Amino acid sequence: MSETKFIPYEPEQDYLLPPRLNEWLPQDHLVYFVADVVKQMDLSEFFKDYDGSEGGRPAYSPFMMVSLLLYAYCVGVFSSRRIERATYESVPFRVISADQHPDHDTIASFRKRHLKRMEGLFTEVLRLCREAGLVKLGHIALDGTKVHANASKHKAMSYQRIVKKERELEWQIERLFEAAEKVDAEEDAEYGVGVRGDELPEELRFKRLRLERIREAKAALEQRAREKAEREEQEKGGRPKGGGNRGGRGKVKDMKPKPKAQYNFTDGDSRIMVDKSINSFQQSYNCQAAVDEEAQIIVAADVSNEANDKRQLVAMVDRVKEQTAGQMPKRLSADEGYFSSKQIEAVEKMIDLYIATAGRKHTDEEQLSARGRIPADASKKERMARKLRTERGKRIYGKRKEIVEPVFGQIKEARGFRQFLLRGLENVTGEWKLVCTTHNLLKLFRNGPSRSLC
Repeated sequence: MSETKFIPYEPEQDYLLPPRLNEWLPQDHLVYFVADVVKQMDLSEFFKDYDGSEGGRPAYSPFMMVSLLLYAYCVGVFSSRRIERATYESVPFRVISADQHPDHDTIASFRKRHLKRMEGLFTEVLRLCREAGLVKLGHIALDGTKVHANASKHKAMSYQRIVKKERELEWQIERLFEAAEKVDAEEDAEYGVGVRGDELPEELRFKRLRLERIREAKAALEQRAREKAEREEQEKGGRPKGGGNRGGRGKVKDMKPKPKAQYNFTDGDSRIMVDKSINSFQQSYNCQAAVDEEAQIIVAADVSNEANDKRQLVAMVDRVKEQTAGQMPKRLSADEGYFSSKQIEAVEKMIDLYIATAGRKHTDEEQLSARGRIPADASKKERMARKLRTERGKRIYGKRKEIVEPVFGQIKEARGFRQFLLRGLENVTGEWKLVCTTHNLLKLFRNGPSRSLC
């Protein structure tokens, strides 16, 4: 019987020639595509922070760091610790980092330091998508999705409880001061004057810090109530709604938050919102995306901390205009959450709008197409409802789900982006735009002339 032969297996064998990173993966791999796209980007703003005048260890190249972050977000690796570990354990990460291994603190600080600059990459990638013919601006669909904040809802407190807690802490601090003064007097009588008294007892110091935070939270909620009242006065011209001290114009400064208004001590910009995917209330942000019909490219992205979408239509149309150098889409569709007569009035002359006026279940009967002339005194809502009942209206609005909803599925399900790593509205807006940038990169890689870039 002949001896069975195997391919030689010698894990300790040295390389006979130095390895080449660009031979470790197939040439059409995503990692090479990302690297080539970054080479075409203008990263001059990133380099401005590095002049070498302070000496010390040289910094990692912004080209490498940007490439590493973009690739990581493309493949659903968002944590700086996981990215660091991947530069050792994953071949594509070794290739994109040129076998360099920035630690997680370096990765996290680079992302935070250059977050506004990273937002600018959204525009550059969108430009490449447009040049590749993936954006037509014939029909865009607008929608929002809730993404969890980097904060627990259990770290939130209502305005009613904040006021109560403030009084409790004030009373406790006053009692502690009285006790401290009594002890000081007794010690002075026993040991003589001269003992230092500038150190606060640990319990008193802790309670004073808590009181400061409670007061900051109270002030933030009161400011929100005033801003909301101002918006209502501007939009409706009537009396503002609120939880106390109602009045007409000039009384906005006296507005008080509703007793159940919440403030989160971990991320004060986040809000309690309903996450329909798990049917529960979570500390979240409302992430917006305007998606082009041609290839599901995101043409505008933003983040709001308002639970509903009533005031997002005008803002998102403005974002689209900014990102497309003033070119507007022909049609825009959105669900009933965006319906606002004032918002529609502001943009309907620029874009053909198809916005639902009410939610509709699958079990609801199909409404008949509208016939006859529209009454002259019909409201915006009546006119829009009639428009959506026409054959053309039903056909165009029917495309909304298939344009925008798969995008959120790809981001949240396929790549696993369900919670922000950063905190604060400005920071999470930058992170959301980074997520949307990499969504467009993946679309460009899969649908565009990617082989020419590899």
